[in-house]
Amino acid sequence: MEKTRQAGSTGRRPAAAAGGTADPAHHGLPLHEVVLLLGTDHVQGLASAEVARRQVQFGANVLPRSRGGGIFRKLARQFNNPLVYVLLAAAAVTLFLGEYLDSGVILAVVLVNTVIGFVQEVRAEAALDALHSLVRTRAAVVRDGQRQEVPSEDLVPGDLVLLDAGDKVPADLRLVRLSGLRADESALTGESDAVAKDEVVLPLTTPVADRRNMVYSGTLVTAGTGAGVVVAIGGETELGEIHRLMGAVQPVATPLTQKLARFSMTLTVAILALAAVAFLAGVARGQEPAQMFTAAVALAVGAIPEGLPAAVTVTLAIGVRRMARRRAVVRRLPVVETLGSTTVICSDKTGTFTENQMTVRAIWTPAGTYDVTGSGYGPEGRILPAGAGVRGAAEEAGGAAAADVALHWSLLAGGACNDAKVIREGDAWQVQGDPTEAAMLVAAGKGGVDAAHFLAATPRRGALPFTSERQYMATLHSPRLPDGSATGQDTVLVKGAVERVLELCSRQMDSHGVEGHLTTQAVLEVAHRFAGTGLRVLATAVMHLPAGTALSDANLHGHMTLTGLQAMFDPPREAAAAAVRACHQAGVAVKMITGDHVGTAATIAGAVGITADRADRTALTGTELDAIPADQLPDAVERATVFARVSPEQKLRLIGALQSRGHVAAMTGDGVNDAPALRQANVGIAMGRSGTEVAKEASDIVLTDDDFATIEAAVEEGRNVFDNLTKFIVWTLPTNMGEGLVILVAILAGATLPVLPTQILWINMTTAVCLGLMLAFEPKEPGLMSRPPRAPGRPLLTWTLTLRILLVSTLLVAGTWWIFELELAGGASLAEARTAAVNVFVAVELFYLFSCRSLTRSVWRIGFFSNRWVILGVLVQAAGQLAITYSPVMNGLFHTAPISVDTWLRILGIAVLASLVVAVDKRFRRHAF
Repeated sequence: MEKTRQAGSTGRRPAAAAGGTADPAHHGLPLHEVVLLLGTDHVQGLASAEVARRQVQFGANVLPRSRGGGIFRKLARQFNNPLVYVLLAAAAVTLFLGEYLDSGVILAVVLVNTVIGFVQEVRAEAALDALHSLVRTRAAVVRDGQRQEVPSEDLVPGDLVLLDAGDKVPADLRLVRLSGLRADESALTGESDAVAKDEVVLPLTTPVADRRNMVYSGTLVTAGTGAGVVVAIGGETELGEIHRLMGAVQPVATPLTQKLARFSMTLTVAILALAAVAFLAGVARGQEPAQMFTAAVALAVGAIPEGLPAAVTVTLAIGVRRMARRRAVVRRLPVVETLGSTTVICSDKTGTFTENQMTVRAIWTPAGTYDVTGSGYGPEGRILPAGAGVRGAAEEAGGAAAADVALHWSLLAGGACNDAKVIREGDAWQVQGDPTEAAMLVAAGKGGVDAAHFLAATPRRGALPFTSERQYMATLHSPRLPDGSATGQDTVLVKGAVERVLELCSRQMDSHGVEGHLTTQAVLEVAHRFAGTGLRVLATAVMHLPAGTALSDANLHGHMTLTGLQAMFDPPREAAAAAVRACHQAGVAVKMITGDHVGTAATIAGAVGITADRADRTALTGTELDAIPADQLPDAVERATVFARVSPEQKLRLIGALQSRGHVAAMTGDGVNDAPALRQANVGIAMGRSGTEVAKEASDIVLTDDDFATIEAAVEEGRNVFDNLTKFIVWTLPTNMGEGLVILVAILAGATLPVLPTQILWINMTTAVCLGLMLAFEPKEPGLMSRPPRAPGRPLLTWTLTLRILLVSTLLVAGTWWIFELELAGGASLAEARTAAVNVFVAVELFYLFSCRSLTRSVWRIGFFSNRWVILGVLVQAAGQLAITYSPVMNGLFHTAPISVDTWLRILGIAVLASLVVAVDKRFRRHAF
């Protein structure tokens, strides 16, 4: 319901409870109009009879469920892939030939692929299920004038809901009254700070992140109390809108699956055409149709790369394992390779580029400026005079605060006028409450100021909570003597926005605690200097009141003493700048997409190197994005590097705009608001520590450390995966093509087949497992991250690689026919000649394997023993060839026979010659890759 547009424009049902009118923008209406429109009472709530009627009219307060069909439909969808068609054809062929074991193996591969695809589709639906859990809670409501607790599913538009700190908001509410209410909306809007709420009427065009008079379903109340009337439930909420966007987004096919689909389709057509030509040519020459059909089937068996699916799966699985060691958990296998194709990374700011731990970095008092060392919520760090460097490091913690009384009172105000807690859980420090307050509490500890001791001796007797109108928090403390009696003075501590605190002050404190004239302009200049570097600045102040005086805004105004300014920010991660630099060097663009303020986002972007320098303001806000015409959006998105205050729908548009320009886009996120864009992106990356379950379920990869540097490492692993897959394809296809051509030549020449279908299956299956799969373990080549990303439209096999495949295939065909005819001419039996031909295929493949370990470098340059799995595979394959050649059982199964030493020497000679030819070709074509 809470939309500025009409419900019909998005397909959402109107839900203005009583009137049934089109959906209004409740944040832009006066409260009495909202109450009238909803037909409710903002004090007594709805009557029970009216609640029952509306439950029938509007249904339950749950998100709608959508399913992609039953189990059988999901399973059937997994077969709709050209690669699966090739596998099924191979299984049918081998079954026709009576090779039941081989047919079973191929069908098992199809079954495994089907199960994996089915599981991934079910996981995708789990993302929507995770959204449902966000609204399953209980709500305190007022009905018939009485407070009661009901399941959140029972809420209806017009219900009066009561809110307390710690509550999860059960529906979209327009606030009717509140006291210090603050809400954590980061999961919905991306805003890192808790949002202070009020009851002011807002302009209709106010974006969701700035609607201070609303609270939204699935967000969390962090402080204060309040009450609001329900204006939207279920699918009509902002959370429901995200649910709708997620349901409408279809996961993007990865470059690998797209390329394999095209490759498999081309291969299927080529194999069928070649088999048909062979069959027709043989029949035209007068051969028996049944015999020619068997030969054509043999040709198809030889040309189909049965080991390709297994190689793809194993290579991707190894990439997954390597990425897991680098703290990136992969949820979908093909996305491993997609990372290697990534041309742009769109990342959130908080927790990815930054530590997600607010930290006070500098403090100003009328006596001077201080640097605060240490990062995060841990107590490690000191407060040192600005520029003290190594000299200041010798100063004991608390020394600066002892020397500067104003600094002491500023730290005390930050630590005692504070509702946050910092507790240790294991090796980490966790915050309970507002991160800004936690930062000031930690700063007090670094300065040796014990806020807890002060509160024990001077308990809090009253407080003015922070509100958007007040923009400061004040606490009243009454000291107690050991006998429990009160002293003559109470102490008031204040912290808040600089301008508002200055309005309360008439004096400022020097280092000796002496109060003097307030230099307002000088203080504002310091605050502006801090803010210009992206720091958030709060002012602190103190005053004393006669014991028993009530705390009120009027008592403070113009009577307080300024003690200092504290400047803080969420510091960038140490490794983020190096990771961004590595991405740029690799030709991968990095863009920041955040719900935070544009100034903070631009500063962090400059600090980590996303923008050219800190003066580079290539930033766009969500409001500016909406004003850009659709046809100009892709160009604008291409130019900008920072996008701030953006909504979930705008994130979707950003990713779509980048993809429209041919980009392979990776998107990071941690909140519910990021989920649709995570699904739309080519690679969705969720934060493992700070991420919501919705974001994790919608993602392809989960980072266990929430660090941008891990994304850069994952891109590197993805590039290695694609390299190794390419190496396998370049290695295996010459064998399949050579086998097919050998059969074709025999058919066209009317000659005896040099290799039989069962022997072809032996070659394909054993070499794929023992030799080809070893390429999946190939380590990364030097310079992997120094080259630009592959163009998204670049085919799986370039023209240069195709020429190499044709060259090796020609060598295989020539070598096989030469030794087959030579053996027959020398008096060898047909079984012996065929055995020699089989071993030529394997020997050439074995030598060629070492060449394929690098497509541009020689094996000696990359290290002969750098991949010991290859050596193991060669030894196992050699043992298998000896077995099929000399074992009587294998001779019977595969129609082979023992061969002489002279024949082996000729086989090795062919393999060495082929290897030398490939080495020469590699040397002259290495610059063509």
